[in-house]
Amino acid sequence: MDQYSLFLRFGAALFIGMLVGLQRERSYDESGKPEKTTVAGVRTFALLGLIGCGGALVSDLLGSPWPFVALLAVLGLFVTAAYVFTALKGEFGMTTEVAVVITVLAGALCYWDKLALAVALGVATAALLSFKIELHGFVERLRREDVVAALKFALITAIVLPVLPNRAFWGPPFDVLNPHKIWLMVVLISGIGFAGYVLFKLVGARRGIFLTGLLGGLVSSTATTLSFAQRSRKDRGQAGPFALAVVIAWAVMFARMLVWTAVLFPPLLRRLWPPLAAGALAGLAFGLVLHLRARRAEAEDLRMKNPFELGPAITFGLLYGVILLAARAAKLYFGDMGVYISSAAAGLADVDAITLSMAEMSRAGNLALDTAVWAVVLAAVANTAVKGGIVFLGGSKELRRALLPGFLLILAATVAIAFIF
Repeated sequence: MDQYSLFLRFGAALFIGMLVGLQRERSYDESGKPEKTTVAGVRTFALLGLIGCGGALVSDLLGSPWPFVALLAVLGLFVTAAYVFTALKGEFGMTTEVAVVITVLAGALCYWDKLALAVALGVATAALLSFKIELHGFVERLRREDVVAALKFALITAIVLPVLPNRAFWGPPFDVLNPHKIWLMVVLISGIGFAGYVLFKLVGARRGIFLTGLLGGLVSSTATTLSFAQRSRKDRGQAGPFALAVVIAWAVMFARMLVWTAVLFPPLLRRLWPPLAAGALAGLAFGLVLHLRARRAEAEDLRMKNPFELGPAITFGLLYGVILLAARAAKLYFGDMGVYISSAAAGLADVDAITLSMAEMSRAGNLALDTAVWAVVLAAVANTAVKGGIVFLGGSKELRRALLPGFLLILAATVAIAFIF
């Protein structure tokens, strides 16, 4: 190893140690006040990073792992002594002691030429230490059902998905029923809904009506529409802000459809993005108008249930499989018109499933791009019409009046651009 590479690795170890040590020396308690004492500060952590890198170097020079193992054992004794000392003072946390171990290991990774991983590990450690108050506050806001839902999501992702067979078992039209791919779509949809819910918990609805609609659209644009439609009947004076949240959630729906298409089949995205982007931009433009009208109105709490449950997840998987099968059979026996009808009908209930199924069929060569584009557009229009119906049937007169121009603008922009392109 040349001298430049050696100095670079030790420099990275020094940087990681100083970064973590700086945070430890400027750490804060739950009340936001600086902590009075800490086991190690910026200098000690910088030295720990160098010790880890140096220990890996010595082990390499001697051709044996035992020097590095002995170093970890000695540091373990120091860490144990530091923990006992702080515990005797009535402080039972061991965050700093764990950070010591991570810093030493990150220093060793620097020598082993895993610089990117080591620096990422150091930055992640410093970030987790810095976000103590925010993370504890987030955990306090969690309910038992949120934790159970997170474990269920981990179950379907890490255990169920890998064991499902990745192949179809029958001929056309059943050749589209691949258990692994169908469940992967369940994981994708559940994942974005779950991520949106976590963001909702972290940020909260009172940070702004725009953000309320954005995060609500990530979880469920239909649920967001229904929530604000019901609330508008009780608080008629907030029709403008409620309309803003709803129209932003609708715009997010179009953006989600673009994301699914990009993930599954980018060639379809190149044909599909103009109409869907037009719908999203029309929603955002109308949202801007509403924002300028009611920018001083405060956001109210939007209560969202955790979007992930095993029952709805399995239901979505079955729905996705049924739509795949129906679209494939409609194409085989009735041509493009059958696909259009099935897509519009499916869009009344769920736009994600039909978007994913059209992208998958196009990718597999079972559906022409033009047919897939119009099928997805019809589903988007049908779904938007349903949410408009929720507003006009369940919302207040003031909310209907505020949303009507935006509703018509979104539908017109989506259909017009689809015809042009």
